[in-house]
Amino acid sequence: MNHQQTDNQRFEQYKKQAKKEKRSILMWQVIIFIAFFSIWEIISRLHWIDPLIFSSPTNIVQLLVDKMVDQTIFIHLQVTVLETIIGFLLGTILGILLASLLWWSPKLSRISDPYLVILNAMPKVALGPIIIVALGPGYASIIAMGAFISIIITTIVVYTAFQNVDENYLKVLASFGASRYQSFKEAVLPASFTTIISTFKVNVGLSWVGVIVGEFLVSQKGLGYLIIYGFQVFDFTLVLASLLLIAICAAIMYQLVERLERRLMN
Repeated sequence: MNHQQTDNQRFEQYKKQAKKEKRSILMWQVIIFIAFFSIWEIISRLHWIDPLIFSSPTNIVQLLVDKMVDQTIFIHLQVTVLETIIGFLLGTILGILLASLLWWSPKLSRISDPYLVILNAMPKVALGPIIIVALGPGYASIIAMGAFISIIITTIVVYTAFQNVDENYLKVLASFGASRYQSFKEAVLPASFTTIISTFKVNVGLSWVGVIVGEFLVSQKGLGYLIIYGFQVFDFTLVLASLLLIAICAAIMYQLVERLERRLMN
């Protein structure tokens, strides 16, 4: 009984320490955030940096408020977020399916291995004009960019995780007469679940990169379009405001993926 009480006390102490550490990290994150924007505002007002090029947090906030009032920012934000989510889902799902197919067929894996290496090394952004010509200057090409930029890396990472599953698990299942599908379902996929979730986190950033580049090349709406437009009219406050919105949206998507990870792992 005393031993159990001691274990409970240690566990409670561990939880308190973990909460304290979490609060400390959050506090430092907030301090760095406030310090960064405060210093930016001060040096902009003192003209230590060119306010025309680097703008200032107050000018960015004022611009965003004006855009919210006339509701134009919501149109561009909605378009980009929707394109990114679709591209993220397509890239991730197709990458996992391709990795599963490669695991299912070792011969196909050996055949496609050099091509995957080449495709992974190739700058996907450079293929943007080809994708646009193939799919047309519309939402489809932008979504395809968001998906294509993450599908290859997803395939390689997930397939590597499939290959690294302990062979003993597969041998035990095979001894009970399990089929290849049953082995994949009961051993390979669950054992690789952590890697798949980690791939989700990586694909959040990659999808945003792909979509924004796609909007750079062909778009009349979206945050990428606003960035290009801001450069064209020399409105760097609009450029930085769009970048700030991208950072906020990407951070929200990342946090949602982390919550999904915690829920699925518990």
